[in-house]
Amino acid sequence: MSSHHIFGIRHHGPGSARSLRKALEDLVPDAVLVEGPPDAEPVLPLLAHPEMRPPVALLVYAADQPRDAVFYPFATFSPEWQAISYGLGRGLPVRMMDLPQWHQLGQKAEDTGTEDSSADLHPSSFILHPSQDPLGWLAQAAGFSDGERWWEQMVEQRRDSADIFAAILEAMAALRAESPPPEPGEARREAWMRKTIRTALGEGFTRVAVVCGAWHGPALVDLGDKKGDAALLKGLPKTKTAATWAPWTYGRLSSASGYGAGIGSPGWYDHLWAHEEQVTVRWMTRVARLLRGQDLDGSAAHAIEAVRLAESLAALRGHPLPGLDELNEASRAVFCFGGDAPMRLIHDQLIVGERMGAVPDETPSVPLQQDLQREQRRLRLAPEATWRDIDLDLRKPFDLERSHLLRRLGLLGVAWGQLQGGGGTGTFREVWRIEWRPELTVSLIEAGIWGNTLRDAARARALDEAERAAGLPDLVGIVNQVLLADLPDAVPALMAWLQERSARTADVAQLMDALVREDQITRSSLVSSLRYGGVRNTDTAAIAHVVDGIVLRICIGLPGACSSLNDDAAGAMFGRVVAVAAALRLLQQPAHLEAWHQSLLRVADLGAVHGLVGGRCCRLLLDAGAIDAEEAARRVGLAISQATAPAHAAAWVEGLLKDSGAIVLHDDLLWGILDGWVASLTPDLFLQTLPLIRRTFATFAPAERRQMGERARRGAASGPASPRATDDDIDAARAEAVLPLVGRLLGVDVSPAHP
Repeated sequence: MSSHHIFGIRHHGPGSARSLRKALEDLVPDAVLVEGPPDAEPVLPLLAHPEMRPPVALLVYAADQPRDAVFYPFATFSPEWQAISYGLGRGLPVRMMDLPQWHQLGQKAEDTGTEDSSADLHPSSFILHPSQDPLGWLAQAAGFSDGERWWEQMVEQRRDSADIFAAILEAMAALRAESPPPEPGEARREAWMRKTIRTALGEGFTRVAVVCGAWHGPALVDLGDKKGDAALLKGLPKTKTAATWAPWTYGRLSSASGYGAGIGSPGWYDHLWAHEEQVTVRWMTRVARLLRGQDLDGSAAHAIEAVRLAESLAALRGHPLPGLDELNEASRAVFCFGGDAPMRLIHDQLIVGERMGAVPDETPSVPLQQDLQREQRRLRLAPEATWRDIDLDLRKPFDLERSHLLRRLGLLGVAWGQLQGGGGTGTFREVWRIEWRPELTVSLIEAGIWGNTLRDAARARALDEAERAAGLPDLVGIVNQVLLADLPDAVPALMAWLQERSARTADVAQLMDALVREDQITRSSLVSSLRYGGVRNTDTAAIAHVVDGIVLRICIGLPGACSSLNDDAAGAMFGRVVAVAAALRLLQQPAHLEAWHQSLLRVADLGAVHGLVGGRCCRLLLDAGAIDAEEAARRVGLAISQATAPAHAAAWVEGLLKDSGAIVLHDDLLWGILDGWVASLTPDLFLQTLPLIRRTFATFAPAERRQMGERARRGAASGPASPRATDDDIDAARAEAVLPLVGRLLGVDVSPAHP
């Protein structure tokens, strides 16, 4: 007589997995049905491949929209994994019986944007339905704090698994009898499960093993209402799906990751699965070994005492064996001396664990995934579950190729690596922090539409982003990424677009931003790419042509852009002027510097220029030697004369001196002029000016402010300006005596002119 046998399980648990395996061996079924997506049945045989190493996940995604994807994680101790392994190992038909994702994803696509979030907001809708956490409801009834503790004591720690599934079925039936009707989505899923069971029985199988979540078990006992199930499943939307396997991690299997069916301690469950005997002794041995590896106390005596304490705690609480709570309490008391830091280490390394699974090469994948795997092997950058830093020396071809790989992935939106240092600063060093996360597999599949290799896909994606770039700075950011990712085929088109847009852009501020903008990913700007292109073997001829045009337009348009600015606009322009000046100093192109200094002079001479910008222009000209100290002093005197409004004078001084306390300390002429100006202010003007002047001096370092106060107290520069030192005041013999020491410090041969 045909029959089906229901095995209600928790999705991840070594006790239920071990009990299920024994029950299957006792039943000897001729077909195995497992709660899971039928979309994945074509790739199920890969589970038995020798190179398949859990934790792994079935990945089902919409073929035309890979972002719509669902993961089904498995560990060795997952009952579903053991059921599928049992069936495949014996050549039995193994089928997935959940509602297919081709319907669920189709329904999701149909519902997107059509649901009214304000509908049916009844107080009862905020109560968690028992189907969302059935173990929690049973645990509450039994007096436990949470479902995981209850399940571990009642199922995971059981030595005798006889009739365990009958007991689970009875408990869930009682819970469902007191619960509201299932939600429509749950009802459709269970209708499909019953349909799958009927199909298997109709094909002549007599002992069908049905492995499902414990909550669904009672709904699968009675298969009679065939018409009702057909009505529930009628007219479901459908979309095309694809399935594959993806590596998973214990961290992602943990409930802390947000995984709905997650568990709090996957590493502990793995330990329970691997070691059926002497569980406590083996666990404390692992704790001791972990702590010793971190140069912490973890002797054999500690392990022995911790085992005794854990077993004593279990006996006091009436437990047959120490659970994780007892083991943690014993570890904290014996190994950690009550401290939290070692316990965090034990939690991360052992209780959760850092294991990452692997899938065989035969696993279906898009060509882009295959190309990445080849590059990972070639460049010895294996994906790992935990982050690690890699230090790249761009002078070495091998490290340079690693940098190119990570940058190309960044262009594709696959954030495997995050740049921590270097990049765009002109050094030969980059530090990347890499960490592979399972969801990156979805990003990679989604990026497969751009090409079959990383180089081709990154190039196509960059060109598409550039064509849709909102402004010139955004386009420059894409250019920087392309240059540092070594995609020369994309450079001509990007340079043409960049030149065209810069020629049509009349906004000087946008041109300045485009010249100096540093991309958040590449940490590079147009100027740094041009200056240091040789480090990365980048062709900079096209960049130089574009930079020349941008600099010329900035120099021509800067005076007009600096006229009649309010305080906010002046603050923004101040930052841009400083950034452009630094960029041009980095380039060291005489033609650029000459045009820039001429433009700054025109800005400084404007009558309508904001004091903040005018003062900074004077300072930049002084630093570059475009004007001498006397000319600078003349301009300072004009700017802070009594004929100038106090607010404008204070802003001009702020622009001149901001972040430059050393100038005030060591330039006697400037100190005298400033001191004389402050002394000449009337009490009313002084009170108006004081907050603005204090704002400027607040930017100086505390040591600089202290020295200024000491100098002002001594009156070293009160009254007229102190005369500047002349050549006649310099003792040449004493100066030349120090030259050999300076030469040794600089590594050059410096011989005194007068021995």
